[in-house]
Amino acid sequence: MAIKEGLRPGGRSARVQESVHSAVRELLEAHERSSVTVPMIAARAGVTPSTIYRRWGDLSALLADVALARMRPDSEPANTGSLRGDLQAWAEQYLDEMSSEPGRQMMRDVQCSQTPGYCVALIGGQLQVIVERYPDSPAPSVERLINLLAAPTVFRILFANAPLQVEELHALIELALKQ
Repeated sequence: MAIKEGLRPGGRSARVQESVHSAVRELLEAHERSSVTVPMIAARAGVTPSTIYRRWGDLSALLADVALARMRPDSEPANTGSLRGDLQAWAEQYLDEMSSEPGRQMMRDVQCSQTPGYCVALIGGQLQVIVERYPDSPAPSVERLINLLAAPTVFRILFANAPLQVEELHALIELALKQ
């Protein structure tokens, strides 16, 4: 079941969403993930389980929605004064956040999302801000940056024995910057 789009900002719908999202975050901090259930979330949020099922469909879709909300950046990428520096700062922060256990779990939850392109849009938006800061510098496309920085980072975090090392990340940035 897809998450309903076009709900009014504010109002009961927004209060329910925030209450349910808060309940999920609190329960995941206090309990083993496998023990968290829709009825537990509903009780903590002060809604009925049917409200959660009607809005999100199932627990995995709800967890994906919470993960997507948590992945939204709350500020612009760091401005170091150079394209290379900004990309390094962004990539190192992304690697650090996503290779943490909460970051790994968020990525696993997002895989259950009904909106798979959302993460690409979030990452692409951050990289676009960086590229647009340096209009006089030859810059790689956002797609190239996603393919050479974000994709290997995510792949290694989710599917390899170890995430990328910072040195490997810097080598990928150098590759991305070559025109």
